[in-house]
Amino acid sequence: MAKFFSRRTTGLMAAAAASMLVLSACSSSGSDSASDTIKVSLITKDQTNPFFVAMIKGAKAKATELGVELTVASGKEEGDEAGQIAAIENAISAKHAGILITPMSVNVNSAITKAREAGLYVIALDTPTDPADIVDITFATDNCEAGQLIGQWAAKKLNGQKATIALLDIFDDRMVSVDYCRDNGFLAGMGIDVANPKIMGDEAKTGNYSGGAYEIVGNIATGANEEGGRTGLEKLLSKNKKINVVYTINEPTAAGACAALKAAGITAVVVSVDGGRAGIENVKSGCIGATSQQYPLKMADLGVQAIFDFIKNGTKASVSEGLDFFNTGVTLITDDPQDGVASEGADYGIQNAWG
Repeated sequence: MAKFFSRRTTGLMAAAAASMLVLSACSSSGSDSASDTIKVSLITKDQTNPFFVAMIKGAKAKATELGVELTVASGKEEGDEAGQIAAIENAISAKHAGILITPMSVNVNSAITKAREAGLYVIALDTPTDPADIVDITFATDNCEAGQLIGQWAAKKLNGQKATIALLDIFDDRMVSVDYCRDNGFLAGMGIDVANPKIMGDEAKTGNYSGGAYEIVGNIATGANEEGGRTGLEKLLSKNKKINVVYTINEPTAAGACAALKAAGITAVVVSVDGGRAGIENVKSGCIGATSQQYPLKMADLGVQAIFDFIKNGTKASVSEGLDFFNTGVTLITDDPQDGVASEGADYGIQNAWG
């Protein structure tokens, strides 16, 4: 089983609440009674990552359309579970109808359960909870599929060369679904046996992938940001300068990895997940070989609509067939298509990019 490191969330909640970034996008439905206005909280992991900026934009647009009063809150940074817990507590106290949340980890599960027990309709966006039924429903990318697509592409791109792999994840002190699903999905797509799909780093470090031999230099936590991607890959390159495949958790991390490769004078296949405008521009420039595009505005749009429909008429959203969440879709974007791996070009990616 994965080990989750606990945090002293109770003691941190007051400080996190004080420093929390809170925005309001209020759009009155025109009713004279405040009780007629549906109030919803969107709680993201942070408000600086372009992915969450796009998600906030999508939620605000739908809230304005429906006359929903939207409060946006977040932790200070990736990993700030106390900030998310404080935001959940605030939504309960304010008697909001529902919460949309990109959950940081299982450490926010108890707070989510408390919200549901208080009568709030809770929806996860982007990051499925573990277990899935902690929330009412999740709207997310199939992150396992996203990882598999870039893994399949990378295996084909290598064309039988030995794969010397660097894995740039979010965390190294906990296991969260976005992290392990993309990482292990990538390895599975490469044709590498994954020991436990919910644990990163327990696969054999050497062996064979679908095209030949492989060696995993290591997993390293980056915080899912550009600086973490740069310093993380620098550390792995100091161990092995033959790295020729770099998996990155997202496109900011990939940008940092590209900077590290350029500084070291090393060429490698870099793959990622996101599909933001800056990331697709990095596909066009050649920094990123392929990325799996996801759709955060759609997640947020569907989430706000689902809470509105539930409050107005009791209708509950349904999961996609065969899954325990609603799949908002994923598309592999590359300007170097490989046989047998479905993809679209960077121009398509730009047309459908967020951010």
